[in-house]
Amino acid sequence: MTGPALLPLTTRRLDRSAAVRQSSGRIPSLVMGVARDGDLVWSSGRGTFAAGVDPLDVQYRIGSITKTVVAVAVMRLRDAGRLRLGDPIGEHVPDTPFADRTIAELLTHTAGLSAEPPGPWWERSPGPDRDGLHEAMRTGAVLDRAGRHVHYSNLGFAVLGQLVERLTGRGWVEVVSEEVLAPLQMRRTTALPVTPFATGYAVHPHADVLLPEAVQDTRAMGPAGQLWSSLPDLARWASFIAGDTGDVLSTDTLEEMCSPTALVDDGTWTRARGLGLEISREGGRTLVGHGGSMPGFQAGVRVDRERTTGVVMMLNCTTPDAVTGAEDPFDVLEDCEPHLPPVWTARDSVPADLLSLTGAWFWGTSEGVLRVLPDGWLRLDRLSGMLSESDFRPTGEDTWVGLHGYFRGEALTVVRGADGTPHHLDIATFVLTRRPYDPGDVIPGGLGAGWPTA
Repeated sequence: MTGPALLPLTTRRLDRSAAVRQSSGRIPSLVMGVARDGDLVWSSGRGTFAAGVDPLDVQYRIGSITKTVVAVAVMRLRDAGRLRLGDPIGEHVPDTPFADRTIAELLTHTAGLSAEPPGPWWERSPGPDRDGLHEAMRTGAVLDRAGRHVHYSNLGFAVLGQLVERLTGRGWVEVVSEEVLAPLQMRRTTALPVTPFATGYAVHPHADVLLPEAVQDTRAMGPAGQLWSSLPDLARWASFIAGDTGDVLSTDTLEEMCSPTALVDDGTWTRARGLGLEISREGGRTLVGHGGSMPGFQAGVRVDRERTTGVVMMLNCTTPDAVTGAEDPFDVLEDCEPHLPPVWTARDSVPADLLSLTGAWFWGTSEGVLRVLPDGWLRLDRLSGMLSESDFRPTGEDTWVGLHGYFRGEALTVVRGADGTPHHLDIATFVLTRRPYDPGDVIPGGLGAGWPTA
């Protein structure tokens, strides 16, 4: 997955960013990487590594980034017709005290559940088995009504892991390994560490000494934070989020997961939740990904999907010191090597029935233009007035479905005349004609005498 080399100045500034983070954060070891257009174009390992070990081979625990992998498994089941996101979780996982909360609410942390299961802190004690978890959450698991707030819940994702297991008849680790990780060639992402792997440490707050952290098998809580990974694997995951899905998900489903569903903050939003993913607005960019922490480890994936660029990082201490003076890799790339638009190339031909749809269309006096995209998709752009814009994905003969804005999920239907030529478009009862208020009986409510003419 190694791509074209960056310019020396870019590499130097990125290397310095990693060095500042490791040094001022007092981090035993840190690995960072940049994935761009599906390739790992820069990586760095700083700190102490075993002799002869390539830092790119070292596994680190990625904590809650595990949730994003589990969320993909859930969405695959949805796409296969095994569940609906609006299903109450109790339809599939009986005996939960929040049986009425939906799968979508668990994915977006809006189910009103406690952050942790009642009982000993699962990250630092032997994890419960499935029966033990269900017993523990009989009291104290429900904090609020669904949909009121985003309240992060590890417990909710543990139950989503059980959802995957019940619908597939296999363990969640087996499902994600075979259906998500293997197709993406993420061979160094595992439930238990495989040599070489980093030791997790606590760093004394006032002295430069280390204390090894205990590593727990979280068992039934595993879907919330069990996985280990390497830098190339995590960079591949960033490329997946950027759109290189490797046929694990459809582009539509990935877009759905990456869309803001619930705001974390009030007012002008800077952080939001998608379906198993975190979305933030930083420095004029919208970034999608997730963070992860477990005792002795922290990790992060941030992806600018618009520029198909991701930044990944893993380190092996529980709490690094505050870091100042480290450049954000996104800023370095934007300054040194801005992302280039793809090369435009002409197609050999366009189906005649699609070409006949292109050009100006009017909704009343509002004008739009319909364009043909690759694979039979359409795009409606507004030229004037109130007409909403959207891309449309084909769903059948002369039918498409909207993907954005007001027309998201709505059907576009081409209505043809007796001679087969397009007469008008119907988008969720909005009638679009070739001329403003085209004469005829297709305009709801009628037009009276029509436009005055001399």
